[in-house]
Order: sequence, then structure tokens, then C-alpha cells
Amino acid sequence: MGAIQLRSFMKKSLGAKTLVFPTPVFVVGTYGKDGKPNVMTASWGGICCSQPPCVAVSLRKATYTHSNIVERRAFTISIPSEEHFKHADYFGLVSGRAEDKFATTGLTAARSELVDAPYVSEFGMVLECKLAHTFELGLHTQFVAYIMDVKVESGLLKADGNVDISQLKPVIFAPDSQAYHATGSFLGKAFSIGKM
Repeated sequence: MGAIQLRSFMKKSLGAKTLVFPTPVFVVGTYGKDGKPNVMTASWGGICCSQPPCVAVSLRKATYTHSNIVERRAFTISIPSEEHFKHADYFGLVSGRAEDKFATTGLTAARSELVDAPYVSEFGMVLECKLAHTFELGLHTQFVAYIMDVKVESGLLKADGNVDISQLKPVIFAPDSQAYHATGSFLGKAFSIGKM
């Protein structure tokens, strides 16, 4: 038997940073006071409760979307695919106060049937969200919302009715390098592969 190699587990401190992997790329949809549809890209968010189903997203008060959520008490989260990652980046670069992002990109604003907010029709998956709680955290406000429905293009579903992530092709964000990445390959079945 060969010699066992010892692996070093020394870690370097990076300090208190907004750093976790993976970080989602959410496109948050709202209506302004004038009824104009708007979207912005946000990565500070994720599922935060199983029952009732809830999602959270944290936004700076300076954003147009922040005031829209406070006013309308609703938003959507559209999930951009690899095909639309440049659109998602654009949605985070400019303010809806100054530009009509749908007109610029040529994408379609669809009206949610369940909440007072629009979503991006061309994106394959959308969460329709009704505001439940608001938490002031510092620079960001965290909006926790009930997920009223999840809508997915039928071509992105597997035979068992679950989302096929390999077809959805969601984008993830690396906060430290400020880079977008594609999702990786299948590794194994959760709640199964780890059984010893």
C-alpha cells in the first residue's frame, strides 16, 4: 500500500464580505407609480421558507425597484437562461427611472395574473410573489414574499413534472470576481447519494 498523502486544510481569512457560492441571478419585476413595467437584476436572495413557500430578495433603497415594491407590495422573479445573461446584466446597469428596459432590449413584459407585477415573458421560469415582510438590514432592505405561483415553460419540465435544470440553463453570479457562470453537470441525487 502506498503512502497516504495528507491534505492541508489551512484557510486564508478574506474578512467579512458578501461572498457565498452559488449566488443566483434574479430579475425582479415591478410596476412603477405610472404603471410602467420595470425589471432589475439582483443576486442577494433565495428561498427562505418551505411552508408557506417564501423567497427573499434584498435591495438598496436607492433602486427604483425598492420603491415600487413598497408601493405595490408585489414583485416577480424571472430566471434568465444562459441565452439571456447579457439582458440580465443590462437590467442591473441602468435605472428604470431613466430607461424603459423592455423597449431597449425588445423583450416582452407580461402581466402576472396573481400579483401586481410584470415578468419577462421570454425567460423560462418566473415566481409570482406577494410581499409578506420587510426587514431593514443596513444598506439593504430585505423583502420576504409569499410565492403565489411558479410558472415554467412546458419544454423545460421533465416527465415527472420537475424543472430540468439542464434545459432551463440558469445563470449564477460570482460576487468576488463579478462574473457570470453557467451551471455545472449532474453530480448525484440529493437525500440519497450521501447515505453511508
